[in-house]
Amino acid sequence: MDTQQVSAPPRAPSAGVVHINVRLTDGYTIISNRLSQHRGLSLLAIGLGTHIQSLPDGWRVGIKALAAIFPESEARIAAALRELEQHGFLRRTRERVGGGKLATRTESYNHPEAAARGRARVAAAAPVPEAVHAPEILPAVAAEPVTAAEPVRVPAPKPVRVPEPVRVSVPDLVPAPVPGPRLVPTPTAPRKPRLPLPAPQHPTEALYAAAADLLAGLPRTAPLFLLSEEDARGLVPGVAAWLERGARPDAVRAAITDDPPAPLRHPAKLLRHRLAALLPPPLPAAVPVVPLQNCDDCDRAFRSSVPGCCRGCRDARAYVDEPGLISA
Repeated sequence: MDTQQVSAPPRAPSAGVVHINVRLTDGYTIISNRLSQHRGLSLLAIGLGTHIQSLPDGWRVGIKALAAIFPESEARIAAALRELEQHGFLRRTRERVGGGKLATRTESYNHPEAAARGRARVAAAAPVPEAVHAPEILPAVAAEPVTAAEPVRVPAPKPVRVPEPVRVSVPDLVPAPVPGPRLVPTPTAPRKPRLPLPAPQHPTEALYAAAADLLAGLPRTAPLFLLSEEDARGLVPGVAAWLERGARPDAVRAAITDDPPAPLRHPAKLLRHRLAALLPPPLPAAVPVVPLQNCDDCDRAFRSSVPGCCRGCRDARAYVDEPGLISA
């Protein structure tokens, strides 16, 4: 009787990821490990490249279209697209369409090295146009005699004007050098901590009221800075700190609203950043003024914080009251 061979099931690893896969029959995309395990791309760029390769042809993959779908900002999406272009997974060109308009053509590659070699072979194999040769002009053949009153005259052939040959220089067919990678900070690069909103050192009710009036009147001169009541209430301490340091209201208004970015999406955040980053230095400490006093003996004026005698009268009194002096 044969002995049955029993094979033990493979043992799952004790640490790390364990794949529990289900066979897919629809709704999937084959992604190359060149993209999913790339060590030079950020995770945002890998995810964005995977999303683009899963889309059908003709789907819009512009910065604004992607920002409308995903929670990342336009700046982070633009940086991820530049990463994909630098490593050859994406190629964007501008083409002219009907009506004199320009459109962006985006090409996605799952094998950047093979695509680059294919473009180089196509450029090297481009045929060189040959010179156009003039057609041979056959001599005129005499016409056979015709039984008629007058012989048939055959017109002489007109000379053919041959265009000049088009000469193509060989350097024109050499592909243009690929520009080097641009040094762009990755979206995961550490950022500087946000500056805290300043506050006045000696807050008063009148100072906060002036700051609130300034924020409420911003739309009169800068219509883009229409703030909600909650945003204005949160920015009042920062404006009050500027006013406490001697800044005039018109100077504060110009400093925090001048030259806004287009489009301005978050006016309250821009005002908060400018109030913290452009805060003027505090006013110098005032020099204390010593008041004038009248001398009790000579009635002359002298500076002192307390009334009494001037220096000359104090010296005279000390000289007279000294016990070692003998009068003549």
